[in-house]
Amino acid sequence: MIEELLSQPAVQFAVFSTVKIAVVFAVVMTFVAYAVLVERKVSAFIQDRVGPNRTAPPLALKVPVLGRLLQSWGMFQPMADGLKFMLKEDFTPSYVRKVYFWLAPAITVIPAFLTLCVIPFGSRLGGQKMVIADLDVGILYTFGIVSLGVYGIVLAGYASNSKYPFLGGIRSSAQMISYEIAMGMSVVTLFLIVGDLNLSRVIEWQAKNGWLVLYQPVSFVIFLVAAFAETNRLPFDLPESETELVGGYHTEYSSMKFALFFLGEYANMIASAAMMVTLFFGGWTLPFLGTPAEGLLGGLFHIGVFIAKMVVLMVVFIWVRWMLPRFRYDQLMDLGWRRFIPLALVNIVATALAVAAFN
Repeated sequence: MIEELLSQPAVQFAVFSTVKIAVVFAVVMTFVAYAVLVERKVSAFIQDRVGPNRTAPPLALKVPVLGRLLQSWGMFQPMADGLKFMLKEDFTPSYVRKVYFWLAPAITVIPAFLTLCVIPFGSRLGGQKMVIADLDVGILYTFGIVSLGVYGIVLAGYASNSKYPFLGGIRSSAQMISYEIAMGMSVVTLFLIVGDLNLSRVIEWQAKNGWLVLYQPVSFVIFLVAAFAETNRLPFDLPESETELVGGYHTEYSSMKFALFFLGEYANMIASAAMMVTLFFGGWTLPFLGTPAEGLLGGLFHIGVFIAKMVVLMVVFIWVRWMLPRFRYDQLMDLGWRRFIPLALVNIVATALAVAAFN
């Protein structure tokens, strides 16, 4: 009975999709936890400090050499941070709009995970494509979902019923709308060149013709800077801006609700890095390997290549945060509307003329 059920294509599709979702979720959650550790270690290095090197469970310290080594690297710190978020008091101020206040963190974190559904993390593994949903309009889906993230932040600012979160929510809405336009226009040139909106086929095109960053460096720069603005990272962290707004839209949040905002920010970083790897750096391919290899080892190798590229871009996100000062708000808006949008338009026209000339 079970064998007959599992032999049905619809059931197989549901089972394999569920497994992919579970694996991607587990990997992303692990990435988020240790991205925070890497951020703290990188900031400590830049500021000539040591960083986390004390937290460790008593049992781990009984392991000779390895326990102390992992403790000095801070490998147990993410576990302590997660436990702290779960055990802290979940306090809801009496003056907030409670339904929206509880809803906002979920609306912020969910789009980041939904974006990852269309990212091809590898070629094939055991006959299965290493993408949860291989959509023909993958990039349109991505931008449609990403634009929903701002609603959670705006709702958090409104629901907190306090001036600093409200200002942070307003800033975020203007900032994300501004840079969403530039980001969307920057990828138009890629699809003029490739002629397809399917992300898997974009990677296949790059495997044959070279990484798109070599064809469109201007688009990559615009996309990268817009990704900083979309994820509210320095130098574009105006919505939370601790020195001005005390923490901005999440000022009134604590415990797991605050942790969801934190998770959303890092999950958005991972999604942005994964999208840049897919669109500009050949996804799971390497220039000197050409056509993707088949088999289990080949599939695992491709996943490793994709993750390695993603880690490099994550380190860039972290490094920039601790090296550049925050923009003034007028500088932020000026860069988005008066620099990047016209530049993206010119780039689209120039690319269209070049494609028409060569074709």
